[in-house]
Amino acid sequence: MADTILARLAGGPLDAQIIPLDTDDLDAVDDELVLPWEQGQLIYRRAGDAENTGPHDGPTTVPYRYDAQI
Repeated sequence: MADTILARLAGGPLDAQIIPLDTDDLDAVDDELVLPWEQGQLIYRRAGDAENTGPHDGPTTVPYRYDAQI
C-alpha cells in the first residue's frame, strides 16, 4: 500500500497549503478539489503531474491551482 498522496495548493485563500487527498492511488486523484470555506466553497483544479512518485523521494504531491469561490 502506498503512502498518502498530498495536494499542494497554489493561489487563493489556501495558497501554499498542503492537504492529504482521500486516496493512495494516483489513478484515483481528481482533477478538481471542492473544499469548504467560510460561507461557501473553494474550487482548486489540478495544475500538473504528480511529483515525487518514486519509492524513496518523499511523499507524492499533486499540484492544484485556485480557480473560484462559490
